[in-house]
Amino acid sequence: MRTFENFKDYELIDADNGERLERWGDIILIRPDPQIIWNEGHRDLRWKNAHAVYHRSNSGGGYWETLKKVPDVWTINYDQLTFRLKPMGFKHTGLFPEQAVNWSLAQKLIKEANREVSVLNLFAYTGGATIACLNAGARVTHVDASKGMVSWAKENAVASGLADKSVRWLVDDCMKFVKREIRRGNKYDAIIMDPPSYGRGPNGEVWKLEQQLSELLTDVGKILSDDPLFFFLNSYTGGLSPTILNYMVKSCIAPKNSGTVFTEEIGIKVTKRDVILPCGNTTIWMK
Repeated sequence: MRTFENFKDYELIDADNGERLERWGDIILIRPDPQIIWNEGHRDLRWKNAHAVYHRSNSGGGYWETLKKVPDVWTINYDQLTFRLKPMGFKHTGLFPEQAVNWSLAQKLIKEANREVSVLNLFAYTGGATIACLNAGARVTHVDASKGMVSWAKENAVASGLADKSVRWLVDDCMKFVKREIRRGNKYDAIIMDPPSYGRGPNGEVWKLEQQLSELLTDVGKILSDDPLFFFLNSYTGGLSPTILNYMVKSCIAPKNSGTVFTEEIGIKVTKRDVILPCGNTTIWMK
């Protein structure tokens, strides 16, 4: 399992009885996680000293219970990157820290290429991968269906001192965007995809991972450049086996490109326990 290193502003302190105890900078949060099925007792006093806890609702969704003053927005740093955080609906903060292991790999590959690299980030959310690639010197096209998430990503670029870098911010349906890029003849040296299990585009377009991923991967393979660098496919759903995702990337991305395909879980080390909490997997093709 791949895990990040040296993320000083984030820590998964403890995990017990369906909940995570996390430190985001100076803010301590308790959030639910269905994979934490053990109930062995809390191993850190900060369980009783959290700033906020997210409670799931029986009718779906949930709410934040604020126990101490939580800023409307605060920032944390990873390496040279800065991210703006805030408590959101459905337990999120605007950042998936486990993805830091992929940000670092993308930066390494871009820097080692020693040439101009164009990156397409699909389902790009608040721009963790976008900011990392910009920091490594790449040109990035950032695509997400949510106008609010694209605005948030722009704020992260400003916070990281990267607002003047070469980036296109696009609010668009990812499937439609890729098909238009095929018609335009535009190509990219690296592509990152972080598709949800289910979602909607800006005009109500429906996205269902199991039904549409094969078509999207086929199309994405057509917009890789003649000398591509890497392709990342992140998956958080249990509906598709990592073996299947690996096979699909080998079928759609690898055939015309020499290189290596591998799939591994990504996770976060729990400070107070001898366990790494799984947080999905990434299938990677690298030159």
